Amino acid sequence: MIGHLLDAVIRFVSDAIGALGYGGVAALMTIESALIPLPSEIIMPFAGFLVAEGRFSLLGVTLAGALGNLVGGAVAYALGCFGGRPLLDRYGHYLLIRRHELDLADRFFQRWGGGTVFVGRMLPIVRTYISLPAGIARMNFGLFCLLTFVGSIPWCYALAFAGMKLGENWEHIRAYTHWLDWAAFAALVVWVLWLLVSWLRRRGRRG
Repeated sequence: MIGHLLDAVIRFVSDAIGALGYGGVAALMTIESALIPLPSEIIMPFAGFLVAEGRFSLLGVTLAGALGNLVGGAVAYALGCFGGRPLLDRYGHYLLIRRHELDLADRFFQRWGGGTVFVGRMLPIVRTYISLPAGIARMNFGLFCLLTFVGSIPWCYALAFAGMKLGENWEHIRAYTHWLDWAAFAALVVWVLWLLVSWLRRRGRRG
């Protein structure tokens, strides 16, 4: 089930980027930053893979990804600004906004202030949700946009660069892909076990 879902996501990403080019990278990263679970860890490495094939430039996909993060971040900012935390707590699950991740981003923002928007864009999980507490706090929108865009550049570059290097060395790597399959399977097992343990803990606290 999970494997089929991942395959569908990868096909969607590859088709969008293949058809729309830089615009596809920007659109997909907009979706990711607008709180829809489309991992940048798939989008940007695939774009980097196409850099290795000569279809894009590394700078181009990096800036396209950062622009998408800015647009999607602005959507999440508006949701926090005009809806507020009560609305998110009540209806966030319909938008796949999980309370735990939102609480994490909120604590991060409350502790470090506006600079969190810049740093948070380079941190897994936090980067997806950090726009919400910024909107709730009604942070200066111009500063928010600047920090979001600049903070997204290192993340997008790093993932695209990794994908580019993978593409450049694919002929050598392909001989070892069966080990990668086993590693991915092991990671999936660990992830499922982690979800199970987390669910049991929450159930125990409620009981």
